[in-house]
Amino acid sequence: MQVIRQNLGLKLLALALAIVGWAYFRFAGNPVVAAAQFDQQLAVPISAVNLPVGYVARFADHEAVLTVETKRSGPAIKPEEIKAVLDLTNKGTGVYNVPIELVAPDVVVQSLSPASETLTIEKIEERSIPIALHYSGTQPGGIVVGNASIAPESATVRGATSLLGQVVAVRADVALPNAPKEVDVMLRPIAVDASGAEVAGLTVAPNLVRVRLAAIAGSTTAK
Repeated sequence: MQVIRQNLGLKLLALALAIVGWAYFRFAGNPVVAAAQFDQQLAVPISAVNLPVGYVARFADHEAVLTVETKRSGPAIKPEEIKAVLDLTNKGTGVYNVPIELVAPDVVVQSLSPASETLTIEKIEERSIPIALHYSGTQPGGIVVGNASIAPESATVRGATSLLGQVVAVRADVALPNAPKEVDVMLRPIAVDASGAEVAGLTVAPNLVRVRLAAIAGSTTAK
């Protein structure tokens, strides 16, 4: 017993190191363990490809979440190495449910969400619409507008047919000064619907117009 108790700490340490060494050589050389796999979750953008010229595809989900199997001994998969695409070859105006196709390196995909996308394909159209001046904010009493001008006087609105159908006007919002003065500003014209809200998803050209007006003292206020 005395012999066993001598240098007991060193003996226990040696035993632990021996066990660790045995485990390393036992499992490191095992091809099953070396090839062990783990799950990796990625989020990649969804893009539409092969869309006919002059058309636009509108869909709700713009990102796909997928789980892939990756070898523990290999590098992690980067999101930019995988592409999620909607192939719109030979598809015209209408509503479709299109499967999401993955262009990826040699990996096993365990799950994909969403697996398909419901989308609408529409023609891209454009209209020329006169630009109206809209005086924003609280107009100070005794200030009226005289000699107002805008250049150019109309804008070209371009976008999907359904969005273009919502547009009732194009306007430039002008904030009136609190005192008589000459106003000369560059403003962004916006396409608005019947409620006066901007219709998103459209392009308006030009993106800036020049508004010049004289804010003068008067007894009434222009609307």
